[in-house]
Amino acid sequence: MTRKQKRLSVIGGGLFVLAVAAALVLFALQQKIAFFRMPSDIQTSDVESESRFRLGGLVEKGSVVRGDGTRISFSVTDHVKSVPVTYDGILPDLFREDQGVVIEGKFMPGGAFVADSVLAKHDENYMPKEVADSLKAKGVWQGGSKQ
Repeated sequence: MTRKQKRLSVIGGGLFVLAVAAALVLFALQQKIAFFRMPSDIQTSDVESESRFRLGGLVEKGSVVRGDGTRISFSVTDHVKSVPVTYDGILPDLFREDQGVVIEGKFMPGGAFVADSVLAKHDENYMPKEVADSLKAKGVWQGGSKQ
């Protein structure tokens, strides 16, 4: 083999190894990827797919209903559409109505969103960037400029 052929075979082998590594990483993360959506971005296909994603918005006023033990039901809204959510677990201390929240979970048959994690804002000036950007784009969030 000439020097050029050796160089090309080393480069080709390196690219092959990188491609295999990238494919393995994507395959491993395939089930862990959770896309971010606002309530008005939810479509019928999202509800029927039962795939995991993050839902962000504001906890709708008057929607929080505490059940038995740690079970709680509430609605997440972007003031255009609201999505009913159920969660069984301990909520963050700062979880309350009309505050920013990002929840992760999936839709169950029947259209109920079941959350397995709830993230609430940490002070009066903070709104998760994804939620704030989406609400600002829709013209429904009038928060401060701090994030």
